[in-house]
Amino acid sequence: MHNNPVRRALAGITVGAQASFENLAMFPLLGRPMKAIDYVTLDDAIAGNLSEVMEVSANGVVPELRVVNRGPKPTLIIDGEELVGAKQNRVVNLTILVAAESELIIPVSCVEAGRWRAKSSRFATAPRAQYASGRAKRMAQVSRSMAASGERASDQSAVWEDIAAKSARMKSSSPTSAMEQVFTDHAASIDAYVNGLAPVDGQVGAVFAIGDRIAGFDLFDDPGTFRKLLPKLVRSYAVDAIDLGSDLIPQRGQAHARTPVAHLVPGFLAAIAAAAQQGAAAVGLGEDVRLSGSGLVGAALVVEGQALHLSGFSG
Repeated sequence: MHNNPVRRALAGITVGAQASFENLAMFPLLGRPMKAIDYVTLDDAIAGNLSEVMEVSANGVVPELRVVNRGPKPTLIIDGEELVGAKQNRVVNLTILVAAESELIIPVSCVEAGRWRAKSSRFATAPRAQYASGRAKRMAQVSRSMAASGERASDQSAVWEDIAAKSARMKSSSPTSAMEQVFTDHAASIDAYVNGLAPVDGQVGAVFAIGDRIAGFDLFDDPGTFRKLLPKLVRSYAVDAIDLGSDLIPQRGQAHARTPVAHLVPGFLAAIAAAAQQGAAAVGLGEDVRLSGSGLVGAALVVEGQALHLSGFSG
């Protein structure tokens, strides 16, 4: 890691004015674009028929999918993005940059335990990422797997158990135990959070807090990338905010008040910057950097000396 790109990315941002909706607060991370490589998001690549995601074979395997990128630019897939269809819905285990005009096998986790039959030949992207608390647990699992064996594997049984517990708490029932059902059943409430937390000019990332606790953050190398992916991230945190309940929602008229958690943001970002780092060759282009520290877990995809995507969660 030349000149520590993770710390350099964090050093280049400032924290903007808090925005809040109900019990979810967003602290904008503002900075200059540092895009070192031209890429397209997975949503745009699939919509433009430049990339497709499918099972690795006719029989398929749960923890892997195949990405075909026919386009002239790399395709960015972010940690926790959900892919729906084929034999069962999956989420991506880490952020990946698929090289232009290439094929790649990527590590994933199943988020639909009760289905193993084809609904389609190809996957579609979902308008969400895995709910944030599940994403944090899976990120920690993948980091432990990398340290132990070099593999980017989650604890699949733990992922299913966590979805089952979340579904039960949120009174959501799916015949195939699909995480998707939680988002569908609470769609109106979740969309209200999305509409209530809009990006601001120059925003390249955000720290999210639920009630009086910082939950996590995502930081990108370009405001355009962040703006495209923000709705997926807000939906991810909104599910946890709804799950934690109305006791954390401010009194009417105080939804945009500055909350005590604001003073914790600089310390959280400083802890991420100071976290121990372990790097390995990425799946796809670049370097996969795992972050660990007391009460936090994080990861970054570094390409050509720049952190394309940096994310982390408090424990």
